[in-house]
This record gives sequence, structure tokens and C-alpha cells, in this order.
Amino acid sequence: MDKDSQIQLNNNNTPASRNATILVDGKGLIAYSNQQACHIFGYEYGEMTGSELNKFMPEIDVYTAKEGMIIHQLGKHRMGHDFSLFFRINAFCFGTNQFFLIVFNSVKDQSRLKSAHAYHLNELVDLKYALDESTIVAFTDQRGIITYVNDKFCEVSKYSAEELIGKDHRMINSGYHSKEFMKELWQTIGNGEVWRGEIKNQAKDGSYYWVDTTIVPFLNEKGKPYKYLAIRNEITEYKQVVDELKKSVNELSDLKFALDASSIVAITDQKGIIHYVNDQFCRISKYSRDELIGKDHRIINSGYHHKRFFADLWRTIASGIVWKGEIKNRAKDGTYYWVDTTIVPFLDEHRRPYQYLAIRHEITKRKKAEEELQLMMTKIINVQEEERRRLSRELHDGIGQNLYSHLITINRLQSDVNHPLLDQMQDEAAEIIEELRDLSWTLRPSVLDDLGLIPAIRSFLVRFSDHTHINVYFDCYLNTRLNENKEITIYRIIQEALTNIRKYADTEEATVTIREMEDEVRVMIEDKGKGFDIQAVSRGVGLFSMEERAKAVKGNITIQSLKDKGTKIILDVPL
Repeated sequence: MDKDSQIQLNNNNTPASRNATILVDGKGLIAYSNQQACHIFGYEYGEMTGSELNKFMPEIDVYTAKEGMIIHQLGKHRMGHDFSLFFRINAFCFGTNQFFLIVFNSVKDQSRLKSAHAYHLNELVDLKYALDESTIVAFTDQRGIITYVNDKFCEVSKYSAEELIGKDHRMINSGYHSKEFMKELWQTIGNGEVWRGEIKNQAKDGSYYWVDTTIVPFLNEKGKPYKYLAIRNEITEYKQVVDELKKSVNELSDLKFALDASSIVAITDQKGIIHYVNDQFCRISKYSRDELIGKDHRIINSGYHHKRFFADLWRTIASGIVWKGEIKNRAKDGTYYWVDTTIVPFLDEHRRPYQYLAIRHEITKRKKAEEELQLMMTKIINVQEEERRRLSRELHDGIGQNLYSHLITINRLQSDVNHPLLDQMQDEAAEIIEELRDLSWTLRPSVLDDLGLIPAIRSFLVRFSDHTHINVYFDCYLNTRLNENKEITIYRIIQEALTNIRKYADTEEATVTIREMEDEVRVMIEDKGKGFDIQAVSRGVGLFSMEERAKAVKGNITIQSLKDKGTKIILDVPL
């Protein structure tokens, strides 16, 4: 018998094996294909014989396939479409010729196999083990009756396999989902389509758990589901986190609504370019949202604040620190408004600001009231100074001159009459004159009006040191003569500060420094005495007076003090 007659079978015979088989020679030509093999490729029995195997299985390489490997590749049907094939290849020699026997495994569900993979049988076992360890797995028949559950299913549901097999999934129904939800699920898988979603189930002990579920229908030759594979992953903690996040989002939405209803809100990038404004911002600034987005806040700059004010603002927020303060802005129509402002930097992973949130509250009415109050305080201070000036002049020019005349009269009497009472009257008159001079000086030194601030301060410091025995070092660099109100303010604050040093500092030295800077005059009064806790000490009349005087000339006063470290008072007055 020749080779062909030995390997050919009678065309009219049906092979005993239920598996499809193809025999391929060493050249890759089909020497034989049984009826099942022809059927799965869409050919009549015998039509494939003599053809190249790659015509039907384009990806196959019979020379490199390993013994005992189940291979999954795509076959080419006679009608032109691709379909999945599972097969094994066994190589053998017949005489001097090499042959390859391809045995196809029956695959009932081929509807969703799109790509080619190859697995060893032991790899399939490993895959099943990994799936069972990590995933909740269940098989049901086409009616939904459970036919298989893995250990993970039992662990999560707290039912035994015996309690689950033969039942349907209503056993773990939590009642959370609507009938429409379940109806849509069954319609999907009943049509042979994969269903994915999240389901809340109830365990045997009454506790609830969530599972991320994929249900895969297995289809028969007619494309109808004959069983379902449900693969689930427990996501209970995830759902709890999501619920908390939803609550947080709702709370944030409520907060945003409340914030937008009550506050002026803007968000800028790290360069100060506006990215978001709320309706309140547009209302008060009288600019539209389109006019503001993409601009910076210079669009509403009123010019009221000094450059150093904004330099300090930017230095603060660029350092990642919240800035709080009051800003005067200008609306589109040229009107001015005040806002109490808080600017919050948002920091990236490097602790650098990537955007800023500015929350403002309009305080225009309050600032107007403060300005009116400040104007009234300024008037009171001016009236007070005028009254001091008048009293000082009266004491000096009126009572003082009269007393001086009496002293001259007493001196003349002493030249004619030698009596102890005249000597006593002379001493008492001299003491009264000196006290009047001190009182007049305290009320309003004439040198301040006649010669100006610096001579008045020098004269005051000499008198202060003589009376208190506290050495005061005076350092002055001032080329500009200030207006009367500013000079009086500086003089009075130095006077009040040194009086407090005399009363409370317990020191023998102090320093007064005056510096003319670019656009302001800075005055510092410093001592190295006892110091005090600023937070613990209540604001007295002296401090209140200094603050109000500074405000009256649009200046600013700050006090720095530490226990046993001394005190420093800094006054900044604009030129």
C-alpha cells in the first residue's frame, strides 16, 4: 500500500472520533481532514485536501508548536469571517516523511473569543486558582439556578456551597435595587450580551456588601445562552468611601452656595490671573465675568494703597501663608468700595502655590463710618492741640509774665528791706514760674511752632533726661519739613512713648531714631527695659491716643515687646 492509500480514509466513512482532525504533511499541505474538520471550516468533505493549511489557519506554525499545548487561534471560515479554534498538534514521522496531526477541541461558546492565546494545561489550573483566590465566581444555568460557587463566594455571602447550589441569586437579594434594574440585567444577558454593574447583596447574617459584577453568557450553536458566568469583586469599602465622598460633595456644594450668596469670591492662578469670579464679584465691581476672566486684580485697583502694601500681600501668599486685610477697590463706573479680604494659597506637592482663593466681604459702609469717626477724632485732636496751644500761651504770656513781674517787685523790695519773708516769697515765686514753664512746655512747646520738629524733640529730650535721669540717644536723618499735623503727631507719640518708658521700663537708656525713607518717615522709640506681654496687657489711654494720632495723619504704628527684652515702637508717617 502506498503512502496516500495508507493515510487516506474512505470518503464515505465518518471517523469514529468526535473531534475534528487534520493531517498535514511536512510541506504544510493538508493530506487529510475528517468530516468534522471540514464542517467547522464550512467545506464539504474532501474539499480541503491538498490545500495549504495557512489558507484555513493563517497564524499557525506547526514547526514551533510544543507537544501538550492547547492553542487558541483564529480560523478562516469559507464565508470569510474569523472564528476561534482550540487545538493541539502532535508531530510524527511515517517513513522518511514528517506529518502533523491537528486535533480540534470542541468549544461550545465561540461568540466572544476575538484574540489568539495559547495555554499549557497547568497554566489553566493556575489561572483558576488565582481567580478563586481573588474573585467571587458563580455559574448558573439559563434559568439562573446556581450550579457552581467558589470559596470566595461562600466567604463573602456567609452561605455554604450546599446552601447555594440549586438556588437562584434571590437568596442574596438585598432589596436595594429596583425591579427595573434586575429586569434590565436579565434582558441584557438573555440577549447574549455581557452585563456589567454594581450590585448590593445581603449576606446570611443580614449584613450588606457591594460587588462589582460582570455576567458573561455562554452561548450554544444557536447563539442562545445555556449558562452564565458571574465574576464579582467586593467593593464594599469603596462604596462606603464613595458615599462619604458624595456626602462631602453635597456639603461642599452647600458651602459653595452659601459662600456665593454671601461673599465675593475669585480664584486666580499663581501669576494672579483671574480664572473664576462669582456673581457677587461681578455685582460689586460692575464688570461682567467675561471682562474679568483672564485679567488680574489691577483692573479694580483704586490706587489708594501703597506699592509696599501689595508687595507685602504677594510676599505673604507666595510663601503659602494666608493673608488677611482690608482693600479699597474701584468699580467699573469709577466708584470706590472696601472689602475685608482673605486670600488662601492652594499648595502643590512641593508646597508651592498653584492658585489663590480670595474671599471678600464688602465693608464700604463700615469704612465710611470709620472714616467719619476718624475725621471726628482728628478734629478732636486738632481742637485739643489748639486748646493746648492757647493754654500754653496764656500760661507763658499771661500768668507767667505776671508772676515774673511780681518776682521783679520782690527783688526791688529786697534792695530796700531786708526781711526773711521776702526771701521766701522770692523762692516761691521762682518755683511757681518754673512749674508754669514746665506745664506750658508739656502742653505745647513754643519751639515746636517757632523752629519745627527736630529742635523741639532735641529740647524735649534734654529736659526729659534732666528730670528722669534716663539717657536718650537721638539719631535723626530728616531733610524735609513736614506739615504741622504730622510734626505734632511725631512729637506727641515720642513724648507719650518716653513717658511710658519712664513709668514702666525700669531702664536708664532709650533710643529715638527718625529716618526719612523713600516716601515716608519712620520713627522708632526703643528701650532695653522690662518689656511686657502684648497679649496680656490691656490697651490704655496712652496707646489709644498714639494709635488715633497715627491714623489722623494716615500713618501706622506697631508695638513690639517681649518680657525682659525691651520694647520697640515703630511709627510710619507718609510724606
